[in-house]
Amino acid sequence: MLRTYAILALLHGYIAWRLLPDLPYPWVALALATWLVLSLLLMPLGFAARRFRDPDAGDRATWAGMLAAGAFSSLLLLTLLRDIVLTAAHLAPASWLDPALMLRSHATTALGVPLLAALATMAGLVNARLRAAIRRVDVPITNLPASLHGFTIAQISDVHVGPTIKRRYLDAIVDAVNALNADLIAVTGDLVDGSVERLSHHTQPLSRLAARHGAYFVTGNHEYYSGARAWITELRRLGLRVLQNEHVVLEHDGETLVVGGVTDYGAHHFDPAQRSDPKAAIAGAPRHAAFRLLLAHQPRSAFAAMPAGFDLQLSGHTHGGQFVPWNFLVRLQQPFTAGLHRLGSLWVYISRGTGYWGPPIRLGAPSEITAVRLVAA
Repeated sequence: MLRTYAILALLHGYIAWRLLPDLPYPWVALALATWLVLSLLLMPLGFAARRFRDPDAGDRATWAGMLAAGAFSSLLLLTLLRDIVLTAAHLAPASWLDPALMLRSHATTALGVPLLAALATMAGLVNARLRAAIRRVDVPITNLPASLHGFTIAQISDVHVGPTIKRRYLDAIVDAVNALNADLIAVTGDLVDGSVERLSHHTQPLSRLAARHGAYFVTGNHEYYSGARAWITELRRLGLRVLQNEHVVLEHDGETLVVGGVTDYGAHHFDPAQRSDPKAAIAGAPRHAAFRLLLAHQPRSAFAAMPAGFDLQLSGHTHGGQFVPWNFLVRLQQPFTAGLHRLGSLWVYISRGTGYWGPPIRLGAPSEITAVRLVAA
């Protein structure tokens, strides 16, 4: 913990070192210096807020700390980009540069960085707090029977009900999902960030989810951080069918389809008995099924889902990166970041998430409620 805080302090110091001397107005320098001190205090507070005995105080601390973290991320990235540009300019031949222009550029860019960071934070906050838009995706399935053409799955993922996402936010999501009149609803993990005791009131809207073939849920990594067993019991009480390396067989207008679900890819780190297993999820399924769907929180489950015989995997986890620069870094952990992809005979769709995690910011990775429609290839 102390090492992390020391690194955080050094990064704040780097921003101060690179920007404060070049700012053209003393009051701007004072404002930025004050913000950097507050940021250094608020960010650790936001991550420690779960330990507060007063839940309301903890939620307020989380709001402050997470907003500070989002603003700091943008400020650090823009400061680094400024240094790269200025370094490149200084390395250019002297005959190419006007010394007076270079001096002005130092002042102008030093002022521009915190202003752009503030604008990015405000825009990202608005995007994150808006209800997720409906994203419609057609998935072509080979040999799909006519009666399954147009079969619709409403997917929500990574809502992260918790300190900054409450009942009202989830109510709007449930209303939008129900308005789709989907044949099936899939909730692909990371629904909550906190205990059943703290959040059961806020997850109550899930009991209103309605679809012809019901609503299905698979665990994400955050369920294990929050007490997976208790949440599985609670979600079943709310009427969701929780799939843990198992499947259900559905009949739709005379055709058979299989809906399988696996525990989170890393569930075995919390409970060895919960190891994710797509092969077990389809074991015993009827061979004549016209379509096989797998719900798996993490995209990397696809490498086991494809040989197991599934036609489509619905996942989340990545948030599409949520905001720069994380949209680039998430590719280091997962094979796919967002959207529809093909892995051999398997289609994989990755939702950008319906809520957000950590900083209440979304830039370049809009949240979504996905309406997946099966179509004949």
